[in-house]
Amino acid sequence: MQPRAYALMIAIAVLPQTLAAQATAGATAPPPAPSTSPVADALRAVEQRFARNLIAAAEAMPADKYNYRPTPAQMSFAMIQVHLANEGNDLLCGKVAGVAVPQRTPMDTTMSKDQLVARLKETFQFCESAFAHLDDSKLSEPTQLFGPNPLSRATAILITVGDWADHYSQEANYLRLNGVLPPTARRGM
Repeated sequence: MQPRAYALMIAIAVLPQTLAAQATAGATAPPPAPSTSPVADALRAVEQRFARNLIAAAEAMPADKYNYRPTPAQMSFAMIQVHLANEGNDLLCGKVAGVAVPQRTPMDTTMSKDQLVARLKETFQFCESAFAHLDDSKLSEPTQLFGPNPLSRATAILITVGDWADHYSQEANYLRLNGVLPPTARRGM
C-alpha cells in the first residue's frame, strides 16, 4: 500500500473517535442561559468599551493640543471633554438608570488635561455604577431628557450610546490630524 492510502485509513479510523470526544467535551458544559435583560447587558458592555476608548483618547492627545479644533465651527478637543464631564455622562447615565446625578463642580476648557481626564474617569465610573442594576423591565418608561417631551428609557439608551460614538469619532479624527494613532487603531484595543 502507498503512504497516502495508509494516511487515509488512519484518518478514517481515528476521525469518528475524535469527533465523539469533541462532542462529549462540548456536552459537559451547558450553554449559558439566555439573558433576561439583553438591552441592559449590551449597554453595560458598550459603556465599558467607550469608557476605555474615550479615556485612552483623552490620555493620548498631547496637553498642548487640547485646544485643537479642525475648523472654528467645531468643538475643540477640550470642549468635548468638558461636554462629557459636565452634561454628557452624568446626565445621560443618570437618566437612563433612573438614579440621581452627582452634583459636581462644573469643568471648563481652562482646566488642565489631567483634571479633564480625571473627571472623565469619574463620570464613567458613575455610569458603570448607575448601570449595574439596570434591567430591561423599564425600557418603555418615560424619562425627561431634553426639552418638554419625555422620551422612553430605551430612546435615552440609544442617545447615550450615540453620543459616545459621536464624540469618540471626533476625537479619533482629531488625534489623527495631530499625528496620534487613535486607541481603536492600536493593537489590543
